[in-house]
Parts: sequence; structure tokens; C-alpha cells
Amino acid sequence: MYKHFFRPFFMTLSVILTFATPICAQADSSVEVKRGAADTLEIHIDGKPFATWNYSKSLPKPFLLPVRTASGTIINRALDDKSDADHVHHKGLWVSIDEINEQKHWAEKSPIVNVSVSHRPAPGGAMILDTVNEWRHSDNPSVVVTEKTQITIFPNRVLVYDIQFTTGLDEAVFGDTKEGLLGFRVAPSMKEKNGGHVVSSDGSKGTKDCWGKAFAWVDYVGTVDGKTVGVTLMDHPENFRPSRYHVRDYGLFSISPFGEKAYTNGAEEEKPFHLKKGDTLRLRYGVYLHDGDTETAGVAAAFDQFVKAAQ
Repeated sequence: MYKHFFRPFFMTLSVILTFATPICAQADSSVEVKRGAADTLEIHIDGKPFATWNYSKSLPKPFLLPVRTASGTIINRALDDKSDADHVHHKGLWVSIDEINEQKHWAEKSPIVNVSVSHRPAPGGAMILDTVNEWRHSDNPSVVVTEKTQITIFPNRVLVYDIQFTTGLDEAVFGDTKEGLLGFRVAPSMKEKNGGHVVSSDGSKGTKDCWGKAFAWVDYVGTVDGKTVGVTLMDHPENFRPSRYHVRDYGLFSISPFGEKAYTNGAEEEKPFHLKKGDTLRLRYGVYLHDGDTETAGVAAAFDQFVKAAQ
């Protein structure tokens, strides 16, 4: 679909081992999920905390927070971080967008309500969260779209988001916007403006050169408590159009297929997506939470794992 999805077939053995080792090292690991307090699911890998799924109906949307790398390092901003309090709607790792039928879910002016969540084991020690969320109107309880997302969590901290939207309305229109769709707010010390680094699958570097463009993946790397850590967002080659990255020096990091005009500053025409009643919009994205930088963490191999898993 786009040129960066294709890599040379022949690689040196040293490169293969560098990329493959972090992905294969946890083959005997396993993911566990337990019910927590106050409408949460506590997710553990090898008995150690990994992430918390927050799904209370009192929240403006469900989200994962906190999220940890294998070293136990929390790499997203805390909800109560008064020193980094801009954009309070950036909560952990989440799914939302402005606008659908002019409803502003990203800005949390229109709620996304969790209807159900369950979990089940998957091969390779993975665990699947099956979530159903209703994206509702801001002024009444009517449902604009229903989101069914399957989140597969692998022991090496590769996450596969398989998102499906349907609507009971005659039509749900996903507007042309940069505010969406799968978002992550990095820890304050990881921000590019605080010394963090951003690199894409084709070698582009920095938020300036990566913002608003389509890549197979983008990696955001920084330092937390003296440790080098990172988070990668990945686009699936079979999504209905290449997704673009909303990656900022202040810590926002998201990926979305909606916003051809917004992401190109008007160079492209608006391309809103029209979801008809009875149809399904399916989108697949990957997330990789890692220790180390882009190369030592094996981001390229993690992308390959994501594409194979998200069939």
C-alpha cells in the first residue's frame, strides 16, 4: 500500500538477531487479567503489573492507565500530574475522535460509555480483552456509533487493537480531523521538548518531519527515571487508507485515518468517511511498549509480529 511496508528480503544475520531477540525472549511468558477495584481490570505479565483497564461509566471514556515496560517503568502521564496538566483529555492509551456526526468525543464533550468487557486467553501466552463501547450524543443517551474493540496483549508488550464500528443510524459521518483515533500521552520526561526522540519506519526523525504523514510505524523514545523507554504506534497495511500520525513535542502521540485535509494543512481535499447502517468499519493498529531505543527494542520485528497477528 505504501513503500515503507516493504523491506529488503535479505538481511545480515546480526540484524536478524538484533531485531528478533526482544520479540522471542519472552516465549514462555504469559498475560493474566484480574478484576480490580472501581471498575478496573488489572493486567499482569509474568505476575508483574503491566497495565490497568479503566472502564467505569463515570469516566468520559475507557482507557489503559498506567502502562509499564518490562522493567516496570510507567511511560504515560499520570492523571493527577499537576506539573503537566495540558489537554486533560489525553488519558493513558485510548480510542476516540472528533467528530462523528459533529459529536466531539476526543475532547470528551460527548461520552464513550463502556457497555461490556471480558477477557479470554490466546495462543502464545497472550490475553484478549473484548470491549463494547457506545459513543453517545452529548445532549441525550442516543448512540452515534458502537465500537467493538478486541485488544490482544502479547507477553512482549505488543498490543493489537482490532476496532470495529457500526451504527444504528442511517449514517455516521467521521469528520476530517487531526483529533484521533488511537492515542497515547507519554510521560513528561519522554517529551521531545524534554530530550525525547521520534523516528519513523522510513528513517524520518523528529515530530516536525513525522507529523501528519503516513508510515508503517512511528516510535517515540525518551527517558523515565534514568531508563531509556519507548512506545511505538503501527498502522496495518489493510486499513481502508494509510493512517497519519499526530505526534507532538509536548507528548501527544496518536494515529488516525481521518484527516486528509487536516493533516496536510489543506493540501488534500476533505475526505470524511460515511458509515452506513448495516456496514462495518474495521481498523487495526499496533502498540509496542518497550525498554531501550528503537533498534535495541526490535521495533521492526514487533511490527512484523503485529501484521501477522492482526489478520
